[in-house]
Amino acid sequence: MTPIGYTLFDTAIGRCGVAWSGEGIVAVQLPQETEAQTRARIDQRCPGLPEAAPPPEVSRAVERIVSLLEGERVDLADLALDLSEVSEFQRRVYAIARAIPPGKTLSYGDIARRLGDVALSREVGQALGRNPCPIVVPCHRVLAAGDKPGGFSAHGGVVTKLKLLAIEGARVNYTPSLFD
Repeated sequence: MTPIGYTLFDTAIGRCGVAWSGEGIVAVQLPQETEAQTRARIDQRCPGLPEAAPPPEVSRAVERIVSLLEGERVDLADLALDLSEVSEFQRRVYAIARAIPPGKTLSYGDIARRLGDVALSREVGQALGRNPCPIVVPCHRVLAAGDKPGGFSAHGGVVTKLKLLAIEGARVNYTPSLFD
């Protein structure tokens, strides 16, 4: 993978970023507390990457991400990704997650079963926690057992995950407690 550039863009949840290579999207950055922090996170993932005008296919991807985050029923499963820097196991997990339609959810255990071994639930969670392309690889649609949200590594944690699920109209039988 040789990343080419990145751009920032406004969404209903804040200013996001996307980085790309000649093969596809290599990273999506959900909003941080400030734009400077969002840029810094992109630089951590793709050091020295220049900010640039996105090519047409990335511009179309950005438009679709924005629409999804505004609550439109947009499926991003066909967007080209460059996942050459992740393991084969992660690619398999991400392929299953990408097949979850907006408004629907699976559990970590469901994905592990689809991989052929329910004992892999923890590893599925770890792979999703390292997801370089949230929203496009909709890790927010994957829940822990009992419809609990599980973890979410984006800024805002579980609250952000629940907000994304609410935008998509997913029913999650969970109310955060004071300590969540």
